[in-house]
Amino acid sequence: MSTPLPPRPVTGFDPLAGQTSPSTEQAPATPPQQQLIAPIWHTVAIVAIILANSYFASVRLPNSVQRGRILLYLSTMVWQVVLLGLVWIGLRLRKTTLRELIGGRWNSAEAFWLDVGVAAGFWFVSAMVLVGAKIVLGLSSLDVGHATEQAKKAVGSITPRTLAELAVFLLLTLFAGFVEETIFRGYLQKQIGAITGNVYAGLVVSAIVFGAAHGYQGTRYMILIAIYGVMFGLLVLWRKSLRPGMMAHAWQDALSGVTIYVLTRLGKM
Repeated sequence: MSTPLPPRPVTGFDPLAGQTSPSTEQAPATPPQQQLIAPIWHTVAIVAIILANSYFASVRLPNSVQRGRILLYLSTMVWQVVLLGLVWIGLRLRKTTLRELIGGRWNSAEAFWLDVGVAAGFWFVSAMVLVGAKIVLGLSSLDVGHATEQAKKAVGSITPRTLAELAVFLLLTLFAGFVEETIFRGYLQKQIGAITGNVYAGLVVSAIVFGAAHGYQGTRYMILIAIYGVMFGLLVLWRKSLRPGMMAHAWQDALSGVTIYVLTRLGKM
């Protein structure tokens, strides 16, 4: 009497059945490759436009301030809308929407307040980091008088001096929070990450361009702003949304303007 053979495991290719049977072991899934969100030539053109505007803005700044700060704020908002429109054109060429770029949704009050809480926490932590970075770069010190003088040199000429200027400036901060985060952390960070195949390369390069876009503030402040851009980029990678960064960005700009406005009215600047 012969001993029956044990049943064959049904994995892989079954030569008797002539087909592949279901396998109990599956190959590990490969992570999806990042897709370009716009043509590469479009990204090169956007970066070139940003850098050219940074240079010419630093050259024109004294004359712009003399013509009036409100006009300067309004013209800056117009420029931001134009730049956002140019970015939108590139996105449409790849059928990418602004909603996809921004990410996240406020489908409930809890989602909105969660983003507010994240933005507040990010602002506090980033403010502490920037204080240390300012001291290292020689932009600030524990001497309040010296710190105030450095701030005046950097942005004192463009901050509001009257209530009317303050109102328009606050509107500008909302524009800047939305537009700059959309362009630098949304468009550039994702696009450069897709081009290089490395999300952290996208983060670093977009942060460098972000710093370089603020040429009117001088080299050391450009480095500081690039560090700030890295922190915003990390926030986006964590939250998968631009919304908290937009809030923190607008709040930081608004707080800086209001603070300098108050100090000016008190005769401290």
